[in-house]
Amino acid sequence: MGKKERKEKKEKPLDRMTATELRKYALDLGEITGVHGMNKEELLAAVKEVKGIKDEGKAVKVSMRDLKEKAREMRAKKQEAVAAGAPRKQIDILRKKANRLKKRTRRAA
Repeated sequence: MGKKERKEKKEKPLDRMTATELRKYALDLGEITGVHGMNKEELLAAVKEVKGIKDEGKAVKVSMRDLKEKAREMRAKKQEAVAAGAPRKQIDILRKKANRLKKRTRRAA
C-alpha cells in the first residue's frame, strides 16, 4: 500500500516531455490531427493551443519548414522573373533572398 501511494503520477511539464510523450498526450486530447508528422516544437505549440496556454516572453522560433517553403517561393519567383525577361537587378534580388533563407535554415538546424 505504501509504494502505490508514493508512485502517484505527477504530470510532467510539457516542456520537459519527450516528443514521443507529447505525441501520446496529444492523441489522448483527441483534438489535434497529424500528430505523427509533427516535431517536438510543433507538438508543443499544438498542445498549448488546445489547452489555452500562452507562451509569453519567449522569442518566436521560426520553423525549418517555414524557412524552406519561403526559399522555394523565392526560387519560383526568380524563375518567373527570368522567364518574363525582368531586369537583371530584380532577378539578383530574388536570388539573394532565397540564398539568405537557405543560410537561415542552416543556422536553425
